[in-house]
Parts: sequence; structure tokens; C-alpha cells
Amino acid sequence: MRVIFNEELKAVADDLDRMAQDVRKAINGASDALLNQNLEAAQAVIDGDIEIDALESSVIDQCVKLLAKQNPVATDLRVVVSTLRLAATFERMGDLARHIAEAARRTYPASPLPADAQPLFAEMQAFLDNVADQVVSMLTDRDTKTAEQIILNDDKLDALHKKTFELAQSEDWKGTNQQLIDVVLIGRFMERLGDHAVSAARRVMFIVSGFDPSKEPTRDEGTDID
Repeated sequence: MRVIFNEELKAVADDLDRMAQDVRKAINGASDALLNQNLEAAQAVIDGDIEIDALESSVIDQCVKLLAKQNPVATDLRVVVSTLRLAATFERMGDLARHIAEAARRTYPASPLPADAQPLFAEMQAFLDNVADQVVSMLTDRDTKTAEQIILNDDKLDALHKKTFELAQSEDWKGTNQQLIDVVLIGRFMERLGDHAVSAARRVMFIVSGFDPSKEPTRDEGTDID
């Protein structure tokens, strides 16, 4: 029975790894769509979200079966339950990348961002591209050091997000009303991507050690926005 459990758990882990890789691809594609007005990249992110959703459903189904058939306890139970949470987190990250891609597609061939906002958003997107790489590495290796780095670095993204509001409220604002809305919304989507990465990092640390060093609720709990 233990051999069967380990094989089934490995299959779930493989699907979760694919989810993380697909989310990284979606974040990278959203970056290309937003900053380079790449319509093909935007559409690829939008279409690819179906695969992320399908993987989440697969992970959930497999985890429910493991809980029902194997009745795991202790570390095994922690892994299965945490895997369920990680799948939900990655699905939300895929949705957020899709939202950014949809904004880029809607305004194509123009950018949804005014020219003076683009350097700030390029900096935020570069941060997220790096975080996406870290999430994949962290999950594959169960690397708590990378997880800690994701958690600690999130303040940098929060500071950049704050600047989007300062830009939108500036008396020197030169964009349209629609661009004002897009700056606020896209900035929020990016900030939420960072929050979900932090949630994933905390969950991986919990899988490995059974302890969340932050002792705080994850930032994606109790909110209505993906």
C-alpha cells in the first residue's frame, strides 16, 4: 500500500510541477503582451489558462482520492492538503496573468499603459518574471531557502505597487481615463501575483518543516480579488 501511495503522490506532484511551469509561462507571456504589444503572446496566455484550470482539477481529484483511499496522517496528510492549496494558488496566478494579457489584447495595437508608466511596470514585470522562476525551482527542489527569499523580497513589489497609485494620483498625469483604470487594475493584478507567490512559498515551507515562520495568514486569504 505504501508503494501505491508514493506512486500516486508522485503523479500529483508531477501535475503540480506542470502547473507551476505553465504559470511561469503565463507570467512571461503576459509580460511580453503588456510591454511589447505582442498580440500572439496575449492570446497564448488567454488560451493557455484552460490547461492550468484542467491541471488544477486533476490535482484536486487525485488529492481527494488519496484522502479517501489512503487515509494519510502526519507528514503525508500535510503534503496532500498543502498540495490542494498550492493548486488553488497556481490557478489564481494563471487567472491574474490572463487578466493582464486580456488588457493588452483589448487595447492592441496601443498599450494599455501611458508612456510614462511603462518603465515602472517593466520593473514590476521583471520582478515577477524572476519570482516565477523561483517558484518553479522552489517547488521542484522543495527549496526552503528560495521560499524564504520569495517571502522577504515581496516588500519590493509592494513598494513598486505603491508607486502605481502615486503615478495615477499625480497632477502631472497625462494618460486617458481608461489608461488610469488600467494602471490601477494591472498594478493590482501584479501585486496579487506577488502575494500568491508568497502564499506558495509559505506552503512549501510548511510541507518541508511543518511550520510557517511568518505565523500570519497568507495574503490571498479572506479577499475577493484573484
